[in-house]
Amino acid sequence: MITVLLADDQTLVRAGFRSILQGEPDMTVVAEAGDGIEAVRLTAEHRPDVVLMDIRMPTLDGLEATRRIVSDQRLGAVKIVILTTFEQDDYLYGAIRAGASGFLVKDMEPTELIHGVRVVARGDGLLAPSVTRRLIADVAARLAAPAPAAELASLTVRETEIMDLVAAGLSNEEISERLLISHATTKTHVSRVLSKLDLRDRAQLVVWAYESGRIQPGWLR
Repeated sequence: MITVLLADDQTLVRAGFRSILQGEPDMTVVAEAGDGIEAVRLTAEHRPDVVLMDIRMPTLDGLEATRRIVSDQRLGAVKIVILTTFEQDDYLYGAIRAGASGFLVKDMEPTELIHGVRVVARGDGLLAPSVTRRLIADVAARLAAPAPAAELASLTVRETEIMDLVAAGLSNEEISERLLISHATTKTHVSRVLSKLDLRDRAQLVVWAYESGRIQPGWLR
């Protein structure tokens, strides 16, 4: 059972998400928060698998709430998905830097919400869809000149190859098909890359790859 916490200052939005998620046999909403402070407190109390976090909330915004949750070692297993709109690119980038595992656009279809929660709960970042790659690339394109990352030296040739594909937005399944290796092998390599680079998940790997200059906007389509 995937446990979910909803953090949004709009009661109707939370009610809509709850209705969608509670209809799935493998999901349950364990708590709802109306602001960032409440989101942090309830996350510590319930330790859900996934937090759906609105970026703009009173008292404490979703960005700072994400930062506080991620900094709590007791909540290391909690995955945070930012709820946002297309106009908030800068917030998206900051949220992923803070430790969010990805984001969903508020006007998504119910099936996208359900799929997104499942993807994040199993440990993948929500960075595969083309719209997400475009948003992250747009933000990365405005960064200062990247600095080469010394950590790359710790990766094997295969790990570097897989890192590039993850950073370009490919899922484990797509990487397996491209490299003709098993899904289990791909998953093992991805885990090793994250460990060696000291990154929380795939979402942070994408940002790291852009910042280090390893990946450039439009590199893989």
